[in-house]
Amino acid sequence: MRTESSRQVYANAWMTVREDAVRRADGSDGIYGVVDKPDYALIIPLETGEGSDAPGTERVRLVEQYRYPLGIRRWEFPQGTAPGLTELDGLELARRELREETGLRAERLVELGSLDVAPGLSSQRGRAFLATGLTLGEHEREPEEQDMRSAWFTRADLERMIRRSEITDAQSIAAYTLLLLHERGGADEAHGS
Repeated sequence: MRTESSRQVYANAWMTVREDAVRRADGSDGIYGVVDKPDYALIIPLETGEGSDAPGTERVRLVEQYRYPLGIRRWEFPQGTAPGLTELDGLELARRELREETGLRAERLVELGSLDVAPGLSSQRGRAFLATGLTLGEHEREPEEQDMRSAWFTRADLERMIRRSEITDAQSIAAYTLLLLHERGGADEAHGS
């Protein structure tokens, strides 16, 4: 498929929408609508109970906020983009989003993998990170996040919430899958900082 022309049809501080005239492989013409957004970072803050390897002692930090397009509040891992359609280094963005939404600072961030949000309609891509060695400070939320809450959940609680469709954020569920694969031995394939 080849782009013949492109025009922006809408823009705001978080996204642009464009319509592309395309030429398909068979020579026919068509159009494609694309939502362009900056890449995002998603962070899994993981805390292990000190001095214990027993199951259930590991906790993850989630945030809950109102998602306007869906009209519901929901739990998810901290995630976001830089303001003003700016592109930041993935690690820098991950540290910023973690601090902004939860107040947590991480000694270590390990990249777990990449995620495409909606490749049939958006150019946005994401990177998932595991954050460990956590210390708590003050959050630095944006005005749109003023109703956000943040709380710890055991991994068993997290998995139960996913099974019950209490957590439906596709990026959070996919990132948790990346974490599980990382823990099963994919560490040699992950990227670290």
